Amino acid sequence: MDTAMRERLEAHQKWIKEELDICVNFWLKNGMDHVNGGVYTCLDRKGEIYSTDKSVWMQGRCAWMFAYLCHQYGVKEEWLQASKSCLDFMEAHCINREAGNRMYFTVTAEGKPLRQRRYCFSEGFYAIANAEYYGVTGDAACLERARAAYELIYQLNNGLIQDPTGMGPKTISTTRTGRALADPMIYLNITSVLRRVDTDPERQKLYAARAQECVETIFQYHYKPELKCTLESVAPDGTPRLDVTEGRVVNPGHDIECSWFLMEAANYAHDAETHATAVKIFDQAFEAGWDKEYGGLLYFIDCLGKPTEAYEHDMKLWWPHDEILIASMMIFRDTGDVSYLEKFEQTLDYCKKHFSDREYGEWYGYLRRDGLPTMPSTKGSTFKGPFHLPRMLSMVDNMLGQILARD
Repeated sequence: MDTAMRERLEAHQKWIKEELDICVNFWLKNGMDHVNGGVYTCLDRKGEIYSTDKSVWMQGRCAWMFAYLCHQYGVKEEWLQASKSCLDFMEAHCINREAGNRMYFTVTAEGKPLRQRRYCFSEGFYAIANAEYYGVTGDAACLERARAAYELIYQLNNGLIQDPTGMGPKTISTTRTGRALADPMIYLNITSVLRRVDTDPERQKLYAARAQECVETIFQYHYKPELKCTLESVAPDGTPRLDVTEGRVVNPGHDIECSWFLMEAANYAHDAETHATAVKIFDQAFEAGWDKEYGGLLYFIDCLGKPTEAYEHDMKLWWPHDEILIASMMIFRDTGDVSYLEKFEQTLDYCKKHFSDREYGEWYGYLRRDGLPTMPSTKGSTFKGPFHLPRMLSMVDNMLGQILARD
């Protein structure tokens, strides 16, 4: 590595480290509920709470994130306590014990249930949170909780059990049913966390088999090289439904997130072919989704260029840009192809200009197409908390460190 490249990468790492410190402190200072436990995520620009309802997704994501920071940087008591606070809150308040341990979607500040959803993403974030906490502390109860949630999700995703909540699919199944990309890709990510911390030999075999199953499902049913995209929703046999808007939806940020989940699985299995296909998924999503006029990644696009149904289709959200930064740096680390470092820098420049708020900390979540915040007074919401941004910052910091350590 020449001096110019080293200085270039060191400058990026310096900014990333500073931003991570700012982000983490923003949530520790403003989000943690020291009365009821758990985390508030509906915070305004300055960090003041504007709604006390709590997202169950965010309890799990926050618990995972602070335990993961301990894994990456060494245990800090404040981080560990933040993780445990969210874990304890979920255990006490966020599980519907009468419905097969399915989890709620939102609860009140005190933990009274507000909303249940059919999707099992609350359970997924609960699983990775407990697994990561076990990895740091050795708490065997957390490992058993993670394993149980992991199995529950698998059974639900594969129709092996009926949903104990009694909530059916969104559409009338006798008319239309299908597959959603979110199920195998999120399960693949959950698997990557569990197999990193759960070293039991029999469980390792299970995780390897389930990871491969997810990879094959994504490639067989959702990845459409003939359309140059990865579709969110397809028929049960993988046939694209191009006659309806739902069947043509591409979420470029989702595809890019999926690409680095696949790359992680490929690296774990030493599977060059899967890695190469994952890079193609990234390339196609970036090319189709990057806004050539205003910059930034569009939220939704139609795979045939037809009108999209979602009102927010041309908005720029924080998390897809986080996924670009992770995936592009991962490809650069794995392949040495400088064009991906350039995509990383292109995206980072956009994020510095439009998302980052060094005055008060954290990032704006939601921008108009032209890059102005739609909610300039908002830093967190039911869907935005201490997860995508600190995950990206810590992962990119780690990958930059790996690259710089080579020479």
